[in-house]
Amino acid sequence: MSDRRLDDAEMATWLPTIRFVQLLPQVLDRALKAETGLNHAHYAILITLANDSERAIPMTELARIAGLSRSRLSHAIDSLEERGWVIRTSCSSDKRTLTAALTDAGRELLRSAAPVHVAQIRELVLDPLSAEERDQLGGILSKLLPGVTAAL
Repeated sequence: MSDRRLDDAEMATWLPTIRFVQLLPQVLDRALKAETGLNHAHYAILITLANDSERAIPMTELARIAGLSRSRLSHAIDSLEERGWVIRTSCSSDKRTLTAALTDAGRELLRSAAPVHVAQIRELVLDPLSAEERDQLGGILSKLLPGVTAAL
């Protein structure tokens, strides 16, 4: 790994990128909490479970998808389970493997939270960009994401 410093052009790309990725979750948290009492990290877990509604997801797989450590995920699932939005069970084929699934109450919460979340995503990320810029952003992030996920 090189220890040279970023040049001015690289810094001009990096500084707004890091600022955006730090601030966006905070803004999304604020809006979701105000409207639904749900934070963005919990919303991301619930939406992941909703997108795979045909089966319960193993906790290790859910941690990988959500980009959380197993302990952070476990703490979040505890909170979601206490509220009745998620159920945790042992896998039918391997009792040592814990899985998580969305409850009906969790689905109902997502139905009320989704419009708030979608409005924020449109306002903060999608609407300021042209269709071409959205395509470019999606392409760039799709290119960068595998390296970040592999580093987890």
